[in-house]
Amino acid sequence: MNIETHRRNNFDFLRLLFAGCVIITHAYPLTGSLECDWLCQVTNGQYTFSWIAVRGFFVISGYLIFQSMERSGDLADFYWKRILRLFPALAVVLILTVVLGPFVYENDTPYLLNKAVRTYIPNNLRIYRLQYDIPGIFDNNPHKSAINGSLWTIPFEFTMYVAVSLLFFIKSNRKLVMLALLVAYLLLAKLDVFNFTEIQKWNFKVLDWYLIELGVYFAAGSLLAAVRIADISKQYIGVLLILSLAMFVFSTGHRFFSLAGVTLLPVIIICIGLLPVYGISNVTKHIGDLSYGIYIYGFPVQQTLVYYFGMSHLNLIFTSLMISAMLAYLSWHLIEAPALKLKSLKPIPILFRKVRGLISRS
Repeated sequence: MNIETHRRNNFDFLRLLFAGCVIITHAYPLTGSLECDWLCQVTNGQYTFSWIAVRGFFVISGYLIFQSMERSGDLADFYWKRILRLFPALAVVLILTVVLGPFVYENDTPYLLNKAVRTYIPNNLRIYRLQYDIPGIFDNNPHKSAINGSLWTIPFEFTMYVAVSLLFFIKSNRKLVMLALLVAYLLLAKLDVFNFTEIQKWNFKVLDWYLIELGVYFAAGSLLAAVRIADISKQYIGVLLILSLAMFVFSTGHRFFSLAGVTLLPVIIICIGLLPVYGISNVTKHIGDLSYGIYIYGFPVQQTLVYYFGMSHLNLIFTSLMISAMLAYLSWHLIEAPALKLKSLKPIPILFRKVRGLISRS
């Protein structure tokens, strides 16, 4: 697949849509609403906008990150790209959170003497064992304390990067790669669908059972990339999309829905992504890739709006979407896009080669 073909897809638009879906779902608990979002109401609680969105993120991530691994010259190059995509924007939102924290801080302990203020940035940049709150910030909001609850998926995302990077050592053997991904997918699907209650009780040392819940969707996306689903003609992809979507909708409300989720949802998302739509497939060309920015800014923006204005969930949805989109636009053009231009510097690949050279000489 050449670069131009790779770019003619709807994946950027889908991620943008998913980021907005997360904001919609979050608006309900953040305002203290006893209702759930519109999709939740229609499906009688079977799934929400954010349920679809988060799993959609991981399907697309699995699909694209696998392709990135295949194109990478070495692992250092692969990880450098991932670091540039995740951490610059994350660091800025964390810094802004601490800098603007005093405007929403209510605590007898002076702000700068609060230990949680000093640990908030390093703990969250570490991404594992995240720190969600600073005592005194948003303590009186309906959803108490959590400053940026959306960060919870980042450790799982990075863990998936590590997992797919292991395929680098066998990437020249396509059949072996597909077999490894198929085994991983089937194992995760089996655990998620048939052992769901048991995995929630497992003693995970670092993360939790969502490693399996989200991992199966990431594995599905990677598997679809490995089997080159994009090489199927658009006609057949369209038929596959219609059939998968019909079966997924039919499964709603039935006992086999969880099985339908892990088998059909990845196919639906990738098929939609591979059928370019005029005006949608090139959306990022005009405004930039705002999905990550909307995702990481949405939650603190919503908490701040609730703190000052006590909005209803409908008002919060529209207001926070607009503000988050503006912040995401600035984040992309001032932070994320410039950071991605540093790919050519490759300090990690250079350091990796130097260390490898020292080891070989010893």
